[in-house]
Amino acid sequence: MKNILVTGAYGQLGNEVRLLSANYPHYNFMFTDVDSLDICDKSMLLDFVQGNDIRYIINCAAYTAVDKAEDEAELCEKINAKAVKNLGEVAQEVGAGIIHVSTDYVFNGKGYMPYTEDMPTSPCSVYGKTKLKGEKALLKACENAIVVRTAWLYSPFGNNFVKTMRKLGAEREQLNVIFDQIGSPTFAEDLAAALLIIVDQTIDRIHDKGGIYHYSNEGVCSWYDFTLKIHQLSGITTCNVHPIETKDYPTKAARPHFSVLNKAKIKSTFGITVPHWESSLQRCIEQLNQQID
Repeated sequence: MKNILVTGAYGQLGNEVRLLSANYPHYNFMFTDVDSLDICDKSMLLDFVQGNDIRYIINCAAYTAVDKAEDEAELCEKINAKAVKNLGEVAQEVGAGIIHVSTDYVFNGKGYMPYTEDMPTSPCSVYGKTKLKGEKALLKACENAIVVRTAWLYSPFGNNFVKTMRKLGAEREQLNVIFDQIGSPTFAEDLAAALLIIVDQTIDRIHDKGGIYHYSNEGVCSWYDFTLKIHQLSGITTCNVHPIETKDYPTKAARPHFSVLNKAKIKSTFGITVPHWESSLQRCIEQLNQQID
């Protein structure tokens, strides 16, 4: 039985991988977070990977506090770049496969066509710059490493936009939400399923599928449209949502105005079917409602 290490196991994505791992009983998954494995410590990481005969690493660990990163650049780079470099070097040394999750923030968001994997990167925030640095370090360190960029991630776990808008919608009579940032919401359960499909196709053989891929749910919307659908599916009718421009809601870190990712490569390479964001959002909200019940 092949051992698979999942880092960042208590985050949104890591928790979804944990749930879906039950569909792969022929693998032995080992779930860790910073309290059990510090991936910033390369010697500790190497000892763990060798000692547990890890054949594949799924890296879900990341520093994701986008605005806070502007003030914590060193810590952000340590987790998003240096630790990823460690993972790549260790995977290469022991001959393990590795898949790492990155972000649409590696682009500046000034485009108007869905971003393909080979389009020029130009991050405009500390978070985006450190994630891009991590991508490059991993691909340099480890032959056939796989990077999957995603965007607008949410799930029933942790803190995210869906849970925040549900909470605020129930508490307030009105909300102002940005309408001039466009992207594709991504249900972490769908991304986790895609990652496990990729792992299953690349764990048993030397493959030529290394490189960068894009994954988000199908369809596009603004944060304003997203909020309206969240409230509709949640049965929230007492909150008036008003569209505003980005300039009317200043943040410390710059956000991409256009974050739509082209997913043709991941679909054709791995035969992955991508659900539409609205159907996936409905599934997530049903799960959240079950938690309340």
